[in-house]
Order: sequence, then C-alpha cells, then structure tokens
Amino acid sequence: MYVRVAPCPKIWICNVDKCDSIEGVTVTDRLPIYEALPALKQHLQLAPIVVLQAPPGAGKSTVLPLELLEEPWLRGRRILMLEPRRLAARSVATRMADVCHEDVGQTVGYRVRFEQRISASTRIEVLTEGILTRRLQHDAELDGVGLVIFDEFHERSLHADLALVLCREVQQALRTDLRILIMSATLDGDALRAVLDNAPIVTASGRQFPVSMHYAARDLDGQIAVNVADAVTRALAEQPGDVLAFLPGVSEIQRAEGILEARHADILLCLLFGEQTLEAQRDAILPDPQQRRKVVLATAIAETSLTIEGIQVVVDSGYSRVPRFDSRTGLTRLETVRVTLDSADQRAGRAGRLGPGVCYRLWSAATQQRLNPSRKPEILEADLAPLRLELAQWGVREAADVRWITPPPVGALRQATELLQTLEALKENQLTDYGHAMLALPIHPRLAHLLLKAHAQTQRHWPALAADIAALLDERDPLSRNAGADMCLRVEALRYWRATQRSLHGADVRVLARVERIATQWRRHFNTRIDNGPADPHDVGWLVSLAYPDRIAQARGANSNRYRLSNRRGVRLDESDPLSHSPWLAVAQLDGGGGGATEEGRIYLAAPLDETSVVDMAVERDVAGWDARQGMLIARRERRLGELVVSSQNVQAMPHDEKITVLCAVLRTEGLNLLNWGDANRQWQARAQSVHIWRGEDWPDVSDTALLDRIESWLAPWLDTITRREHFARLDLSAVLNGLLTHKQQTHMNTLAPTHLAVPSGSTIGLTYSVDGTAPVLAVKLQEMFGLADTPTVNDGRTKVTLHLLSPAQRPIQVTQDLRSFWANTYPIVRKELRGRYVKHPWPEDPWNAPPTRRTMRRS
Repeated sequence: MYVRVAPCPKIWICNVDKCDSIEGVTVTDRLPIYEALPALKQHLQLAPIVVLQAPPGAGKSTVLPLELLEEPWLRGRRILMLEPRRLAARSVATRMADVCHEDVGQTVGYRVRFEQRISASTRIEVLTEGILTRRLQHDAELDGVGLVIFDEFHERSLHADLALVLCREVQQALRTDLRILIMSATLDGDALRAVLDNAPIVTASGRQFPVSMHYAARDLDGQIAVNVADAVTRALAEQPGDVLAFLPGVSEIQRAEGILEARHADILLCLLFGEQTLEAQRDAILPDPQQRRKVVLATAIAETSLTIEGIQVVVDSGYSRVPRFDSRTGLTRLETVRVTLDSADQRAGRAGRLGPGVCYRLWSAATQQRLNPSRKPEILEADLAPLRLELAQWGVREAADVRWITPPPVGALRQATELLQTLEALKENQLTDYGHAMLALPIHPRLAHLLLKAHAQTQRHWPALAADIAALLDERDPLSRNAGADMCLRVEALRYWRATQRSLHGADVRVLARVERIATQWRRHFNTRIDNGPADPHDVGWLVSLAYPDRIAQARGANSNRYRLSNRRGVRLDESDPLSHSPWLAVAQLDGGGGGATEEGRIYLAAPLDETSVVDMAVERDVAGWDARQGMLIARRERRLGELVVSSQNVQAMPHDEKITVLCAVLRTEGLNLLNWGDANRQWQARAQSVHIWRGEDWPDVSDTALLDRIESWLAPWLDTITRREHFARLDLSAVLNGLLTHKQQTHMNTLAPTHLAVPSGSTIGLTYSVDGTAPVLAVKLQEMFGLADTPTVNDGRTKVTLHLLSPAQRPIQVTQDLRSFWANTYPIVRKELRGRYVKHPWPEDPWNAPPTRRTMRRS
C-alpha cells in the first residue's frame, strides 16, 4: 500500500512493510537520508551553505529535493539541482517525477544541452552544470530560486567549481537569502568546510549490503575489452543477477559488446555512456521486460547518481578515461588512467544496492593498496578557455579576484587568455561584443568562433558545412583510426548517412546519429538549410582553421608526413595517410607526443588548406633577424602564421627597435665576450662589482649575468652602427661601462676601489680585483714593504688587501692579510731560507726599521 507523507502533498512513499517499485525505482521510507533530514533542515534554516556527506544509495538525489520543497525559508521558490552529466540529470528528474506520479516537466523537470522539459509549475529543475553557469550570466540574482544543490560534488568538475564560485558571489552580494547545499559521497568534508567559511556538515549513513571482492592474481595486461569480456563470462557462470561492467571509454565498450554478443545469445546487452539517446539510456537502467539476464557495459557515468535495477555483480576494468590539458603544448588529450580508490569503491558499491553482491576487480590486491585516494579536480587539468570566457562575462579580469575551492593554474589561464584574444573574444582582458556572441552558443569557444565566422560569410554553403564540422568536432570520431586523418571523410560519411541512412567509410551510424542531432540544432539556430552535397576539401580546411588557428601545419618538405604547427610544435601523420602529400593542413585533433619539448605529436584529424587561404590568413610585417652562420643582420618582409613563415623577401629598411632587439638577443646567446673587454675593462668591472657587493643596493650590479639581463638599458644606445659580428669589438667599451655609473659614483669608486696603492718604497703598485667581491690582491716585492707594520686597506679601511709578498724572482713568498704577524713570525724563516739565494737583495734582521727599496744592494 502507499502512504502519503507530509510535507509534499504530491509525493508517494512506499510503506516499509509493503514496498513496491515505480518503473524500476524502488523507494522506501527507511532510506538513510531520512535520519539526516532533521539536522539538515535545521542547518538550512540558518546557514547560507551546508555540506551533506551521504554515500550512494542514501537517497540524497531523489528524496532530499522533494522533502525540502515546503520548507518555510524556501517560500514557494524553485530548487535548482546540478548533476555532472546529462544522463544523470534526466534519470534523477524522471525518478522524482515518478515518485510524484507525474510526468517530467510538472513538479520536477530538467534542462540539459539542447533539451529541456520545464513548465510554469516546475519547482525542482535538474540541470547539468554548464546550464547553471549560463543562467547565472543572464539572471545574476537567480530570481525565483531559493536553493541550489550541487550533487556529486566530489567529482569536482570544472563547471561545478565555476558555478559554485558564481553562486557564492550572488549569495554574498545580491541574495543573502539564497541557500547552497553541496552533496557528496566521498569528498573530504572537513577540507571543503575550511574553504567555505566553516559551513556546517551533515552526515548520512549509507544503505549498502556487503560486497565480496575478487581480485586478479596479477594486473592483467593486453586488451581491456577482452579482459572485461572474459570476466563478464566468468561472472555469468559463477554468480546470479545482472552484471554491470565498467570500461574506460566507448571504443572499449563496443569491442567488449562484440565479443559478448558472439558468446552469449541469451542475455540482454546494454551500453551506457553519455552520448546515447534517452531511450537507450533508459533501456540500460530499467529491468528487461522479457526478464532476460542483463549485462550493462558502462563508462564511469554509472558510478554515481544512477540506480540500475537488478545489478548484483560488478566487473571493474580498473581504468577510466579523463581529459588532460597540457599548458605547454596547448592540447587536451584523453588519457586512460588507473581508477582512484574512491571511484573503485563507488563502482563496487553498485553491486550492493539491492542485496549482497560481488565485484570482480581486474587488478591485484597489491595494486589496490597503491591506488590514489581520489581524483584531481578537473580545474587543474582542463582546457580553461571556456572558464576564462565565462569569467570575463561575469566581469572578472583576474581569476585570483574570486574565491575558488581550488584555484586554476596560472599557466593554463594565461594560455586560455591568449587563445581567446586570438579568437577575438577578449581585448585587453575584457570581453568584446563578439565574445558575448560566442558565449551565447553552448559550445567550446573554438567551435563557437567557427560557427559565427562561417555564418558571417557570403558563401551560402558555408553555414551548413560549419554546422556539420562543429558537430563532428564536438562528438566522438565516427570513423576508426585506420580510416586516416582526413576530416573531409567524416563530412562525407555524415552527409551520405543523412541522405541514405547507410554507412560510408565504415562509419559508426550510432555516432553519426548523435552528430546529426547536434548539427540539426546548429542549422536551426542559424536558420540554415541542410546540405548533403560534396564538400570542397579546402572549404573544410578553412573552417577547421577558424577553430584551431594555432594548429595550422606546414609540411617540412615535399610529400612529407612531418609538419610544423603555427605554435612551433612538431607533428606528424602516419606515413600511409593520403593527407601526407598536403603542403598545408588545418589540424583539429592531435596528441602531445611523448611529452618532451622536441617530441612530435600525432595528427588524428585534419583537413587540407590551399595556399591562397594561408596567405590571406597570414600577417605581414618587417622583421630583423640574425644569420648566425654569416654573423650578420638580415632584414626581411615576412607573411607569418604564428611561427610559420608563409613568404619572405629581403628588404633594405630595418625597423630600429627590432634591430636592437635582435642584437641584444645575439649578445645573450653568444655572450658578452663579443665586446672588446681587455684586461682594463675587466678590472673596471671587477672594481665596480666589488663595490656593489661591499656597499649594497646603492651601487649597480655589473656582473655578466646582471648586464645581460638589462642589456637593452645600457648597451642599446651604442648599437646603431652594428650590422655584423665583428662590429661588436669596435665599440668603445670603456665609455659604455663608465655610463653605468654617475659621475659621483665614478669618483667615489676611485676612492673605495683604487686601481693602485703606494707602498713604502715609493712605488705605486696595481691592485687586482675579482667580481666576487673578495679582497683585492697587491702583488709586491717583499723588500718594498720594509717598515710597514699593518696591511694596507681599501673600501674606506673596511677591507684589507691580500698581500702577495714576492721574492726577487717575482714569485710569491707569502700570501697574507696580516703583515704585522708576517714580520714577527714568518719573516725570520723566509730570511734564513732566501738570503743565500738572493745575495744582492737586502735581508735585514729588523724589517720594521729597515729602509724599503725596490733596488738591489750596491757592490762593496
């Protein structure tokens, strides 16, 4: 029997003794979330932000929003609940609507990309995270909304982090009555609380039956799809109930599907991944009407939010596929990585929702101990161009100006800003009118640029072609890797399927159907007619280049499969790829190579570019360069695409500023020894640097490193006449160096660091200084120092010189900074050893009172 439960008059909850199922959704009033409800409601009454920790199966996604509808602080306003994926958003909304005995779109509705089921009576809107960001941009006050719920926040998606930042700003500046509820299964609540102004945490227990773990004896090598198919076959033989198998991506799912179809004709095979139709997703979630045993092959999408009826066995490949952005290369690549500990636990828990279950983990127990505890927030590894564009729309000039749960990396943000400037969306860090138009399209800024530019062209066929290309780039590749990289083949396959409903080039018709749904939306948006005619390959290339202006590629030679991108990276095609004869390509998809700076990436999707288009896109400017082989300046007029030179010709005129920049770069590369230093100038440098070290910041740093760092400020005015390498040596370096000091400093330096010192014999002896600021050296014949008790000094008496006391043969007898100690202790020994060898030179017993001399003794 059903019992109506307050406070929501439309919600039907099953009686604990007579629990039933509503279209595959089992609900009970003993769901663990009910135990946490009183505390949660109390905190939401008082606190602007509350954190709920509740494991899968607690009922937080489907029960909690309905239970909060009639709370006094909500006052009839709407609840927005964010889900990380479209499938979860549709599923959760459908389940809540079923509980209310209503159609989706009445009390409970959803909004996802290109689809919504909402009405005036809707009180709970389940959204994907990007939809909330767009809504905030158009309605910053969230008019009519009382609560925003972030479900599955532990996944830490980029959109969720950004949406939370914006909601907190709204809450603090405009809507102090707005509530935020963050729900998570595995997130570290205490760490999150610390960055959310000590928001209260409510914890709900889970409803989880025990799950028996089966580990592999060793980590399985080879094909993931084959290993999973083998484990599913074993599970079907050993265990009762339906099976849920986790694989990293769609390609592995389809390979496993083919293997299992050949082995098991009596089971229902269902696939579950984000790009499926709603009908296909529901088939995977709901029980089979024919009561066949079911095997669901799923990506990580099935880890959370979704309840799949009948699952008693989980097979976990141990891998997931994640996008990772490399700010060094500017590329995002999908990586197959080991599952994290929290994800593995979530997956295994799927087997224990309805009763005791079994999980087959295709890795060893030893590997289990080494799994990373949790996934990294997406903001640390994502392409930040969409986020940077949203921030600009919000009025944020610097990302550091807002309060992040995890701040975005500075390098990735800088690269995103540069890309958006190239795409004309940002100017001087502010959003342009064109950037506003790009944001209006729910697609990556690159593809928004492609669509808008194509629509603005006079060629009537380009908008339809742009819709097809944008949809193809936005979806998974419909062709296999061995089909080659040519984007034109994809366009041809799409248009052929659209006209005939048949596959061409071995295209996956399921992917083509998804691509066509997206293309249809873009044709509708731009009021463009369908076009199934043949596409000009160069038109395809030009449109691809609009989205990827930083990935225009020039062949390194005739018929070469190796290319250089406009952003300097080296890339390559497979040698057998028909595109490898193209001198120019617009590259849409590639990898980052092996990771090193010189590693070549592999091109996966590209289209040919004709040279006329390349020349039109190139920017002309006069540049100064340096021919290192000939050692001379050269001036050229170039047309460039980024780092690629499209055309070049020598010119006579050379921009002065660029000339100086090149010459300074030559000195930085080849070193200051190109200048005419000589001993005198090096000693000037050593004296000046010694004073800098002795006296501190008031004196300039004139070390080679410091001089090279600021070479433009001291040497640039002297470089006007330099055109060849040998000209550097003609510079009057003494005059250049003296210009580094003021007249007062030059005078003072002569006092602090004199070039010579007078000694008792009347001689003036040169000092030798070092750039490290050590005491200067005075090399002087011992006999010239008779009568001097104390060591000479420089630096206003603060620095004793280092005496090299020389024999008559000009060899050091003693190195000392304590002349008095030398006369008293060492001189008698030196006298005894040397007086017989150098008989013509005086060796008095009393050096303190002997006359100093530079001469030998007279003969008697």
